[in-house]
Amino acid sequence: MSLQSLRRGASGVAAARQALDLWQGTMKEVGGSFGSSVLSYFLFLKSLLLLNVFSFVINFSFITVPMLAYDHVPHVPPNVTFRGLELLTGAGYFRYTVLYYGAYRADSSTGLVHYNIQLAYFFTIAAYMVLCGAAVLYSMASSFKMNYVLSDPVGGGSWQLLCTWDFSVTNEKAVRQRKNNLRIQLKESMSERSQGTSLTPAEKMRHFGIHLGAWFISTSMAVGCGNAIYYLSQYEQQVIRLDWSPAREAETLLVPFVVSLINLVVPLFYSLFNKFELYSSQRRQIYALIIRNVILKMSILGILCYFWVNECWESMVGQALYRLVVFDFFFMMLGSFFGEFLSKVIGTRWIPGLGVPEFDVARNVLDLIYAQTLAWIGIYFSPLLPVLQIFKFLVLFYLKKVSLIQNCQPPRRVGRAAQMKTIFIALLFFPSFVGSLSLVAYTSWSLTPSRFCGPFKGLDSTFSVVVVWMNSLEKVPAAAWAVWVYANVVRSEIFYFLVTIIIL
Repeated sequence: MSLQSLRRGASGVAAARQALDLWQGTMKEVGGSFGSSVLSYFLFLKSLLLLNVFSFVINFSFITVPMLAYDHVPHVPPNVTFRGLELLTGAGYFRYTVLYYGAYRADSSTGLVHYNIQLAYFFTIAAYMVLCGAAVLYSMASSFKMNYVLSDPVGGGSWQLLCTWDFSVTNEKAVRQRKNNLRIQLKESMSERSQGTSLTPAEKMRHFGIHLGAWFISTSMAVGCGNAIYYLSQYEQQVIRLDWSPAREAETLLVPFVVSLINLVVPLFYSLFNKFELYSSQRRQIYALIIRNVILKMSILGILCYFWVNECWESMVGQALYRLVVFDFFFMMLGSFFGEFLSKVIGTRWIPGLGVPEFDVARNVLDLIYAQTLAWIGIYFSPLLPVLQIFKFLVLFYLKKVSLIQNCQPPRRVGRAAQMKTIFIALLFFPSFVGSLSLVAYTSWSLTPSRFCGPFKGLDSTFSVVVVWMNSLEKVPAAAWAVWVYANVVRSEIFYFLVTIIIL
């Protein structure tokens, strides 16, 4: 085989890989028209979609398919039928399906094949969380290396101008897109260097007072919203303990409705602070919005996690998370209407001074991180919840793309998004992933599983299934190494201390 044939083969593989790259043309169009800061949102959304596809594949393959092979008929009581309300509440008929933890059983033999659902459930969830953590950590480290350690703030503009043009591009539309992309990148680089204007002491004090007032108002709103969710969750717990009926089932929609309403309205209110706060760069403005939204969303999630305990409580938590995911999806679509379309109508027809809105990168990215946090928390309680997330992210991508092109204008104050991408990944890791992992780990190690349903009923904790397995392996000479690893590594406090040090 000649060298020329190898080169043609490699070129063909590269072209096929490029053709299979999801939404490649859309990404080029968005980057060329709106800059890298807006593009970072769509790249982030694409990454989370692929993460949920991976989650669905392994959960469905190693947990759901073996369970369906063993018992493919859901054990639904005769008086329970599908009414349609389940699509919103996740309760009713869905409660008895493999969508939730409670439908899985410990005994799972199909003919001559024995498949341990307990071990499969535990290790599939554990492996997925470990792989997600490793992937997010690797992405964060790579982004930090490229955008902070190896970045060259001095020669970046000349390098972009002289060395980044792809001379293999011949299509007229592609050439225009490439020129537009290069123009936006150069504009961003030059804007970053020109944003260090000096202020007088009086101006600094005025800006400090405005920032302090904005932070006080935003924090007070987060505390008030947290208190409202606390009392609503108390009311929901009282409703759950009463006799179940369609009316009671509908009442469970109150908490996810209010939570999603808060997550829609309050961040929009936070965005109004941009009219008064005068940050020296777009990135600082976005960081302030991100921190405020993180405080709001994570405090609400923390309060909800505090209340999620009941009889066959794992399935009840799964239903609560299902409702939150569904209503979060509805309110994300409403956010595009109120935050972008309605803002454009107001700014162009009623209050021309407001003008056409810009795409709020911070608010939209925080919505994605919040949505992924729900998926990570729900992976233990609802193994098929990623299916809903995949559908949600697919619809959201095209909805946001259309809304961006039709309703938004390119940012007036441009800034490079490379460092912002690193911050987005860091926030995805902490508090989103670390908080979700902590909750799943606490559930597995410390809480007693339901005694009425689920694969771990009758055990003191979910982790007890590993203890039982190791006790059985002690009788197998070939598995002595696994028993040694379990006794000297897994059960060692030093091991977890070292893992914590490496992560942090």
